[in-house]
Amino acid sequence: MAKKLELKFTNADGKTVTYSLDQPVEPVDTALINQAMDEIITQNAFTSSGGDLIEKKSARIVERNVQEIEL
Repeated sequence: MAKKLELKFTNADGKTVTYSLDQPVEPVDTALINQAMDEIITQNAFTSSGGDLIEKKSARIVERNVQEIEL
C-alpha cells in the first residue's frame, strides 16, 4: 500500500495546485502540516504555471492499493 500526503493550494489564477509527498509520517500532525503549508506560501517556495501559491486549500493522505491479477 503506497501512501502519499497531498498538499493542495490555490494559485494566483484561482486554480488548485497539488504537491505530493511519499511516505508521510503517521499519525498525521495537523498543526505541523498547517505550519508547513503556511511556510511554503510565506517563503514562496514553489511556483506554478498559474502564478504564486496564495492560499491553503486542503491536505489529505491518499492510499493506493494495487492487486495483481494473474493471467
